[in-house]
Amino acid sequence: MKQITIFSIIFVIILTACNPAATIKAPELTSTLTPPPTPTRSMTATATDQPTPTTTHTATVTFTPTQTRTPTITPTPTITLTPTYDFPDVTVKMQAHCRYGPAVGYLHAADLYTGDTGTVRGRTESGTWLYIKFDKLKYFCWAAASVVDVVGNIFLVYPTERKLPFSDFYAPPENVQTSRQGDEVTVSWNRVQMTEDDDRGYMIEATICQDNTNIFVVVATKNTFYTFTDEAGCSRASHGLLYTVDKHGYSNPVEIPWPAP
Repeated sequence: MKQITIFSIIFVIILTACNPAATIKAPELTSTLTPPPTPTRSMTATATDQPTPTTTHTATVTFTPTQTRTPTITPTPTITLTPTYDFPDVTVKMQAHCRYGPAVGYLHAADLYTGDTGTVRGRTESGTWLYIKFDKLKYFCWAAASVVDVVGNIFLVYPTERKLPFSDFYAPPENVQTSRQGDEVTVSWNRVQMTEDDDRGYMIEATICQDNTNIFVVVATKNTFYTFTDEAGCSRASHGLLYTVDKHGYSNPVEIPWPAP
């Protein structure tokens, strides 16, 4: 092996000498690069483009609620039947007086005759006097229940206050005084000068006590004094009013200074 190498070198020198132009090139060391093995392409699954699913927007149907109108309930008016009130009817059964107040002490207002008719519009608490509109009269007046026949219930009619006709022809009595002797109370006053035609005297409305009960009394007199029996034992104090009376009506009243028992 060593000999072959020497021989090769000598051979090269001879060649060079014969061909001086030849350039001695050093042997190129060619490194043989073994290319890396070409990777065998594996069968790669070709991704088949799946169609991108198209999002189909399903329209959401939003149901707008139909506004249901709550029916307005119209209340059916309740028809209240107003009872037709029929005032009690009266027929006069004897000749009598109709007066301006519920007692015989009040002025005469009209004459009543058997058969006169009317309707009851008021009464006293006890029902012993009735405030009546007689068909033949244009005004109301008071008649005792004992002088008329009544058809109907008088106690369905409300009690009524008396309404006195006022007269300013004469002044009220003056110098009204009282005195008590036990249960006797005397009221006195000065006389009021009136014509004979006009003069109807005087009237006292009084609440007095008898048998432990307050009672209302009406007194008509032509005198200038009057004596009452007024006892102790009632819950309310006795009292009274005094009027001058003429044919036209009543003066303003005067308070009686009533003495206590």
